Amino acid sequence: MDSLTRRDMLAASAGGIMLPNLLNAPINPKRKRALRIAHLTDIHVQPERGAAKGMEAAIEHAQGQKDKPNMIITGGDLIMDSLGADADRTRTQWSIFTSVLKANLELPVEHTIGNHDVWGWNDRAKYQNESKFGKVWACEVLGLTKPYRSFDKAGWHIIILDSVHRKEGNGYTARLDDEQFEWLQGDLAKVPAKTPILVVSHIPIIAVCSMFDGENEKTGNWVIPGAWVHIDARRIKDLFKKYPNVKMCISGHEHLLDQVVYNGVNYFCNGAVCGGWWGGDYYECTYGYTLIDLFDDGSFENRYVPFGWKTQP
Repeated sequence: MDSLTRRDMLAASAGGIMLPNLLNAPINPKRKRALRIAHLTDIHVQPERGAAKGMEAAIEHAQGQKDKPNMIITGGDLIMDSLGADADRTRTQWSIFTSVLKANLELPVEHTIGNHDVWGWNDRAKYQNESKFGKVWACEVLGLTKPYRSFDKAGWHIIILDSVHRKEGNGYTARLDDEQFEWLQGDLAKVPAKTPILVVSHIPIIAVCSMFDGENEKTGNWVIPGAWVHIDARRIKDLFKKYPNVKMCISGHEHLLDQVVYNGVNYFCNGAVCGGWWGGDYYECTYGYTLIDLFDDGSFENRYVPFGWKTQP
């Protein structure tokens, strides 16, 4: 491999080009791609700022790749917000989301639920007796019996987690409840040792970019909220350590890009379709989605793709 200077690497990152993974073994020249996924996370569709057209543009750009994806995985925060929205506003947002999908989607899709897709948790006293309270509404719209699950595809095992856990009172934190964690333990134990595993979560399990999402150092110590990154990351990484076939974890939530390699697992935070909530770039991250190539030898590539959206009034 030719040497790369720090300036080269920063320039490549700014241009949205996939960087070589300097911590991984050399690429196997005989490997074959098993699956290409378009990961569209943090769409945050809403009636304002041309968000529906922006969502449409992202889908069209992904499906219009010369080397087409085999499927789409959405990464959560599909609508702008229902945590604090009333029923009419929530219904409007889901109607836009489903209409854009119906009119434009050509590929199979698997959905992830994000915190902003959960209804009423910011005003629990007002909404907790409604039949669609919490994750019920999102699951109904997305056709899910549970917000977490797993499936096998092209020789890979794909796990979609539910990162969003209700706190006492209002709001949420990032973690798996005990029932889901027990399910995850059992699911991993069933996967053959030679089958590589991709884990999808809305909120990062481990991320560096969460340090810079806000002035988290202003107290003189780094203080990262439990809603920014999984507060139970320790027990999850301890579980993954038992299974070397867990190869990569992908997430959204931060609207930022990073890659962390810890205990041999690659954790990618994959930006946001909506950039800064359709108001422009968010720090160093512009409007985009990610192309993920999964190979038959358990290797992978993860590349962020800006789709050229211009901020609307």
